[in-house]
Parts: sequence; C-alpha cells; structure tokens
Amino acid sequence: MTAPLRIGPYAIERLLGVGSFATVWLGYDRVLDAHVAIKVLAENWSHDLRVRERFLDEARLLRRLQHERLIRVHAVGELPDGRPYAVLAWADGGSLRDRLAVGEIPAPAALRLLGEVCAGVAVLHRHGVVHRDLTPGNILFRSAGPDGAEQVLIADLGLAKALAAASGLTARAGTPGYMAPEQDDPGAVVDTRADVYGLGRLGIRLLACDPSDANPTGPDPPRRAPEIRLRDDVPPAVAAVLVRATAHRPADRYPDAAALHSALTSASGTAGRPPPRAGARRPHRWRLAGAAVVTIAAVGGVGAEPGGAGSARPVGGTYTTGPLTVALPPGWSATGATWAGQYGADGEPEPALVMSPQPRRWAADPRLPGAFVGLSASTAARATPTGFLAERTHGDCTPAPTRVTRQAGVEWTVVAYRCDRGRPQIIETAALHPGRPALVYVQITPPADSGPDFVDTLLAGVRLR
Repeated sequence: MTAPLRIGPYAIERLLGVGSFATVWLGYDRVLDAHVAIKVLAENWSHDLRVRERFLDEARLLRRLQHERLIRVHAVGELPDGRPYAVLAWADGGSLRDRLAVGEIPAPAALRLLGEVCAGVAVLHRHGVVHRDLTPGNILFRSAGPDGAEQVLIADLGLAKALAAASGLTARAGTPGYMAPEQDDPGAVVDTRADVYGLGRLGIRLLACDPSDANPTGPDPPRRAPEIRLRDDVPPAVAAVLVRATAHRPADRYPDAAALHSALTSASGTAGRPPPRAGARRPHRWRLAGAAVVTIAAVGGVGAEPGGAGSARPVGGTYTTGPLTVALPPGWSATGATWAGQYGADGEPEPALVMSPQPRRWAADPRLPGAFVGLSASTAARATPTGFLAERTHGDCTPAPTRVTRQAGVEWTVVAYRCDRGRPQIIETAALHPGRPALVYVQITPPADSGPDFVDTLLAGVRLR
C-alpha cells in the first residue's frame, strides 16, 4: 500500500492500521505541531451508501459527545476520489489488545482498568448509545501529562446506534467471544445489556486464571455461564458479578454499564474509596513502544460495493459482469467486479456492479442518481429478501410500506426511503435468483425528475444467468 503524501492539511507519516472497512494513517498538523490519526473509508466500500452513513455517523456521534473517556474527532473530510475520512485524536499509548499480546496485566491493575472501561461505556449509555463491539482492540490509551499518566479511551463506534434506532439494526454486529448471544439473532432488539455482556467477557479476559475462557469455542455462546475461575488476587465476589454480566438472557444481566460498574466496585471492596481522577498516575504502567494504536473495527451490516478495477463502459446499452447483466438507463454507464465483504463457497468475492452517469462518483456525490447491483449465494443461505432488507434500514429516513413487484420473471421486494438530508430518496430492493440459490440486491437512487415507473423499469433490466 502506497502512503499518500497528504490527506487534507495533514502530512502523512506512516500507516497505523488496516482493516476490512477502513485504513488509518498517522498524520501531522504542522500549524499546531500535533499528531492525529486519520481514518479513511476503504475504497472497496466507498459505494455502499449505508456503510458511508455509518462511517460519518460515528464521527458525528463522537464529535457530539466530546467526552474525555471517548476518542475525540477533530474534523471530517473527503479525498479527491470521494472517500470520506475522519481526523481523530491519536491514542499514542496503544490498545489493550497490544498490551495483552505482550503479557498479562497484574490483577489489581486489570480490575481498575475494567472499572474505567465500564465508566467510559456508561457515558455512551447515558446518551442512549449502544457500542456493540467492546473488545481489547477497541480500548485505547492516550498520554495525559508529562508525568506518564494515561487516559483510557473507548474507540470504534462504527457499530454504535441510538437506542431509538437499535431495533431497526438487525444485522450481525460484534466480535465472536465478546458478542452477546442476541446480536446473532436477526429478530432481537439489541440494547445496553449487549454491552454489559461484552464488558463481562472483557473482565474474564483480564482476570481469569485461563484467559481463553473469554473466547468460548463453537458457533453459539453457552446458554448457561460456566464456572469462572479468577486469579488468586481477585476478590472472590467479582466472579459472581462477571457470571451475571455474561448471562445468556439479557434480562438476567445488569441493565447497563453504570450498574455493572457499581457492582464491580462493591465486589472488589473499593466502595467508598475516592475514584482515581481521569489521567491520574497508575501504580502499574503498561508501556508498549511503537505500537500501532488505532484499531479498526468491522462495521456491522451487509456491505455493498464493487471492489475491482473494471473500467466504465460506454454510455447506453447493457453491461455484464459475471452472471449479472443490466440495461443501462440513457446517459448511464457502469463499472464493477466484486461485492466487497461477500464471499462464495469457493472463498472468492461475489459479483457486483455500479451504474450511474458517473459510476465512480455516485456514492460520494448525493446529486448523482445511480444503482448498485450485487449477487450473493452466501446471503441467500442466511436471509430471505425481506430479512435482508430489514438489515438495511436508513436511520435518518422514513420508509414507505414494503411492496412486491414482478419484473422479467423475478419477484422483487421493494422498500422506498424518503430522506431529509443527502439523497432525497433511496430504494432498497432484493429478490431470489429464479434459477439457483442466490440473492440479488439492488440499491437505487433515482434521478430527481424520474417518474414512478423508473424503479420497476430498472429492475426489469436486471438479467440473471
């Protein structure tokens, strides 16, 4: 990967981390003489409107909260190729994942650290936000003064959502071993108790005699919490707190991070002691020189974006990639190769394309109409067209009633969204391939002057082999 020389006003020094959905660079602000972390949406996701929404929502959310226990956002911007980026505070002390890779943290310090993480997540819960992916990689450390003090920060809220919208976010979101059981249930409502589960698993990882207890094997978490064996220098009552926090049923857990924090404080025998001030010196230091300190979390939900380097076809006529052929509306062209994040049984990315008057600019420019078309056998194996569309809600938009239309021998489920910002209308559609087990998905942003038949005409032009 070639490092850019600059992103916006920031000189780029080196790569900090690469994930499935974003890349993070270390930038330098010459005017302020300060380093920043710059998180850039991955190119192969840049055409997925919903992933772009979540990427920017995360930045807006952190900017709005502006709390010392949360990673801070300084600015957002857009690269010349249309990909959005967020400028974040640089957590120069590394991540908890980095430190655990070096060695176990002494139990008293680990217990204090768990308390600080609970306090940070409690900030999110007070503002009606569920994190959904509380793992060691999302706990960061930042220098807080010349005396070597540190702040503990909660990062990567790409999966976070306001509780008012949580019931509409039904896609799998989270990391195995830390993900609450209900997060793997498309019909479940995910609330603050899912974060309590993740915090409990984090506590087991930090405090158990065998850290592997925090990562149970098998496809499903156990319905009955196993006995937790903590290290000898951990107060025995802490085990009961972690057992309750990781209960299979949400109703059996603590209601939120603040309640879990209170229970941990009581169980550890620190109730009544003044809490350490933010940034205060800790008795134990976990310095990891040269660590990559910004971790990327995969954004939940189903992605959609052609990741290949196919060139745009001439305007008009048809365009074919793999088993997909589309009739291009007048003035439109197409490009595409694969559906990022979707893989078939052979491990190869599944096919997709984007069509628009300017297909490479479509996702970045809300003024452009266009459409994404993708075909996925792996998605058909886990979801119906209706269930798949339920995963692709748009939180800032109002959906119309679902309708069904039959075009060119294919039965399409269609949901239209009216939006107050950005694109005025987004159409989500899905169908089953008529000849084999695969789901075809089409996301459309119609032209502003299009008639009511535009969507059905476009769907009629999607041909499947």
